[in-house]
Amino acid sequence: MSEQEQYDTKKQDPSLKLFVVLSKAQRAISDLVKDDIKKHGLNPTEFGVLELLYHQGEQPLQKIGEKILLASGSITYVVDKLEKKQYLERIPCPSDRRITYAGITEKGKDLLNGIFPDHWKQIEKITDGLSEQEKRQAIDLLKKLGTHADQQKQ
Repeated sequence: MSEQEQYDTKKQDPSLKLFVVLSKAQRAISDLVKDDIKKHGLNPTEFGVLELLYHQGEQPLQKIGEKILLASGSITYVVDKLEKKQYLERIPCPSDRRITYAGITEKGKDLLNGIFPDHWKQIEKITDGLSEQEKRQAIDLLKKLGTHADQQKQ
């Protein structure tokens, strides 16, 4: 098989096509969400940390990185910025001095309470290209794909 024939075969491979389409969709969606979050004076990482604390309560700083997929060195920087803006506070663990928690402040809660209604509408608008049934199918298929990809790491 010639190189051109191999290239043509690869171009028709649904695995490669899925990867490209998924990557482009993810980038387009992320760009729209990022723009929406920026309107509120936050970057996506800051928003992710606040959203985590808002929905799940106080979290050890070490665990925040794992939950929002952020390097531990970056967590300190983001937490410092959010603390300076008075959106979160550091809370020492009473039983273990090595552990520090982050908790959302009232000012942080007020900010998210103001952001969420419009942010939710923006997410709905972005995903309106799919019916409810297609959204559920996409969720199931992407979970299955993500689980399989995670298993490849082991």
